[in-house]
Amino acid sequence: MEAARDLAKTKKDQPIGAVMVIGGGIGGMQAALDLADSGFYVYMVDNSPTIGGVMAQLDKTFPTNDCSMCIMSPKLVECGRHLNVRVITNADVEGMEGEPGRFSVTLTRRPRYIRPDRCTGCGECAKHCPVTAIDAYNERMSKRAAIYIKYAQAIPKVYLIDREQCIGCGLCERVCLAKAVNYEESQIVEKVDVGSVILAPGYEVFDARLRPEFGYGVYPNVVTSIEFERLLSATGPHRGHLLRPSDGTVPERIAFIQCVGSRDSNCGNDYCSSICCMYATKEAIIAKEHVHFVKPTIFYMDVRAYGKGFDAYYERAKSEYGVRFIKCMVSKIREQFKTKNLLLTYLNEEGNLVEEEFELVVLSVGMVPSKTTMEMAKKLGVELDGYGYCKTKPFEPTSTLRPGIYVCGAFEAPKDIPETVTQASGAVANATGIISQARGTMAMKKEYPEEADVASEEPRIGVFVCHCGINIGGFVNVPAVKEYARTLKNVAYVDENLYTCSTDTQEKIKNAVKEHHLNRVIVASCSPRTHEPMFRETIRDAGLNKYLFEMANIRDQCSWVHMSQKKEATEKAKNLVRMAVANARLIHPLGELAISVTQKGLVIGGGVAGMTAALKLAEQGYEVFLIEKEAQLGGNVRNLHYTLEGEDIQSFLKDLISRVTGHPSIQVITNALVVDFSGSKGNFSTGIMVAPTMYYRKIEHGVAILATGADEWKPNEYLYGEDPRILTQIELENRIANQPDGVAQANQIVMIQCVGSRNKERPYCSRTCCATAIKNALKIKELNPAAKITILYRDMRTYGLMESYYAKARDQGILFVRYEPEKNPVVSKNGQDLSISFVDPILKEGIEIKPDFLVLSSATVSRENEELATMLKVPRTAEGFFLEAHMKLRPVDFATDGLYLAGSGHGPKLIRESISQASATVSRACTILSKEKILVGGVVAMVEGERCAACLTCVRVCPYNVPVINQKGEAEIDLVKCKGCGSCAAECPARAIELMHFRDGQLWAKSQALLISDFGIRSAE
Repeated sequence: MEAARDLAKTKKDQPIGAVMVIGGGIGGMQAALDLADSGFYVYMVDNSPTIGGVMAQLDKTFPTNDCSMCIMSPKLVECGRHLNVRVITNADVEGMEGEPGRFSVTLTRRPRYIRPDRCTGCGECAKHCPVTAIDAYNERMSKRAAIYIKYAQAIPKVYLIDREQCIGCGLCERVCLAKAVNYEESQIVEKVDVGSVILAPGYEVFDARLRPEFGYGVYPNVVTSIEFERLLSATGPHRGHLLRPSDGTVPERIAFIQCVGSRDSNCGNDYCSSICCMYATKEAIIAKEHVHFVKPTIFYMDVRAYGKGFDAYYERAKSEYGVRFIKCMVSKIREQFKTKNLLLTYLNEEGNLVEEEFELVVLSVGMVPSKTTMEMAKKLGVELDGYGYCKTKPFEPTSTLRPGIYVCGAFEAPKDIPETVTQASGAVANATGIISQARGTMAMKKEYPEEADVASEEPRIGVFVCHCGINIGGFVNVPAVKEYARTLKNVAYVDENLYTCSTDTQEKIKNAVKEHHLNRVIVASCSPRTHEPMFRETIRDAGLNKYLFEMANIRDQCSWVHMSQKKEATEKAKNLVRMAVANARLIHPLGELAISVTQKGLVIGGGVAGMTAALKLAEQGYEVFLIEKEAQLGGNVRNLHYTLEGEDIQSFLKDLISRVTGHPSIQVITNALVVDFSGSKGNFSTGIMVAPTMYYRKIEHGVAILATGADEWKPNEYLYGEDPRILTQIELENRIANQPDGVAQANQIVMIQCVGSRNKERPYCSRTCCATAIKNALKIKELNPAAKITILYRDMRTYGLMESYYAKARDQGILFVRYEPEKNPVVSKNGQDLSISFVDPILKEGIEIKPDFLVLSSATVSRENEELATMLKVPRTAEGFFLEAHMKLRPVDFATDGLYLAGSGHGPKLIRESISQASATVSRACTILSKEKILVGGVVAMVEGERCAACLTCVRVCPYNVPVINQKGEAEIDLVKCKGCGSCAAECPARAIELMHFRDGQLWAKSQALLISDFGIRSAE
């Protein structure tokens, strides 16, 4: 009896191995997939009928102009079919009880009036529905039926009846062959037990009607930015044709008005929404690509292009696309009665009142938390700030003030997609750290069907050609490509789809494989970089070896580069499909080996990002090696003392170092340098030299996280180094912290922004400089309220919630003066007199100041990392920062599986952003470390021993040092270590090496298919 009680108590104390993710946007999906792939069961709850969030409404993403739906759809599909993700849509969170590790969440599921277990998503019901209703997905600019699905790629692919619009005619019930309609369905209350909760509810856009001077809702040709996204989209109201609402004509002059509902105390939104400058720039560029004669003008206060690659994108918009940027806020808009054109009144930079005519006006509306989100937070006991965003702990950007509940994305603060994805993964690391011992207790293992043996069969190829909305279909004649594919030898089945990446098309592919006995599959669509894993998984679910798949990239390599040559683009698409078919005839099933994972992690770099990653990984239950080349931990943060918000950095750093060095699962190795590196995901081997004795040590580990940091650039301009009164911001901060009396005596201080940034040598924004300048200026004001501080800037980039400190600085009398890069400030010295001269753009006069201190906000530059990058075979940007696998959706992954990046080595960022990114790497690393075995092999190099001359060519050229000469005197390649780069196969003089999946015969066939137009055409019978 006593033993039974002890067992019951143990079970009660055991954390639950499941996590609830509230919100199904890009942040929620990333969190759910990270959780599910690292051994936890996931309940994904969304109050919408489908997941996808705002990203599902976007046309393209900046700064790469990737199709938003294209890059998101693999995640949609994966969430929909993952065994360990239960998607609960059309549901509201009513409350939560319990404590961290054992929560009970109450949900109310609203009725869909359609049975999800029966609905096939065929759409017959919607075709026959006699009622039309306003389509919210297209921002009320089109109609839908009363029974509908939100968008083509929706997850779940289950229809919904809008009972407010339904007239109860019963037609949908009569035409539904699956008998899925259920008019009697009622709401269901459900309780779900989870160990922790992640909040990812996203945001709403500001209601532009609250700014009546812009005429939104009154003038038909004034639209919001999200409405403009839908106008540009292939699935929008005009199928991607840019037409203005009033008369359906193509607008030539388009105005974008920034900061509508942001940086505006009148509407209560003092903050910056972080994304508006860049999405307006993107929309202007895409509008030019849609209609070449469009003339976009962007009216702005500050261009906040602070992210990685953003400034270059902004400069391209001006130089390549002719986008006009005017610094001002439009005061009012009037409509011309006859033409419905719009007259904008504004004060130009010369101070003159201007009235200009436009055919269309786009309001760049900001982010706001939704009322339903704020109500949900109240039910969960989560504290919010004055704007309605979620409060978080200092230096814990994903931890709410209620233990066990974590947050990510735009509910924490306004942010872009990469920051949302990063925070989502970071929230996972925290949410699972407290329940790590329950990993695997609720997760299910996927069982694949038996793989069909097709090695001896004649190739039967299925070709699926994608419209990709108008990304392909707008420039390539897809039906013609489909019919052409039908003429090719061994092609047994051909189909075309609006979006081949959608869930229903995945089912179509699987069904076609079975019904038509296909043993090869080709998808002619977009990039294999983003979509190949998804399609391989689909054909594996259909019983085929995943390597019996081929992709023809008729988007990136065809439609996007030949937008003005539709006939030629169609012919090129046919060529690419012909080449893919020629290759598919010769591809064979490939095998993979299951190998054990070394469940240990290596972190390179002992700054805040590196220490955070090491600590979070250790909290997951894994052993960690933390390598730092300096004698002590801390990195650049040792030179920082306080945050913009007033938090004590040195106290935080001291505590972090103590926790890291005191953790039993973390081995800290200082004075260490990486000297060699080898292996593959799950099984890496790193050699280090440790000073002062310079002994060599080998470390075996399953993943590696690079957190090597960055440095403050030491200027070679503005007389820096020639006068002790000329300082960088870090030097000033050290003086404020260590010599406050000396700083307090200064009466006149000038700061210059963008020193060494946003120029030809370093064309990027250093992101943190504006916030740092304001932080230090406010500190000086605390020491000496009478101090006169002038900040010379190009654009003040206090994005997100930092905007309030910019306003505070202005309120305290800190003077901000804008300068153009063509008219840089001039610093001179006459004897002991230090002076700075600049032109005030408002007064139109030259001004000279003799400051007590001149402070330079100098660039953040990457640390010397070329040798390390070469050793680990990871890419860098032209500026020397590490390059992530995908800017939007894989911001902490390298292209090489098992390698991750965090902190300023990736690009300039704030401390809290580095912490989020470091936490995110842990979540991503756990998707590998949580597995006992992983599969390797497949696309690897194989040696034909009889032909090998042991010339050592392969040994010399292999960048991973894999080939060796064995006892037989032949080259031997370890399939576990081979990365499949093909260098050895290309260089082997005896042609003794072939790269599987890219054999010589395949490459030869593809080349012939390219050069011979009738190659592989089916002969007439």
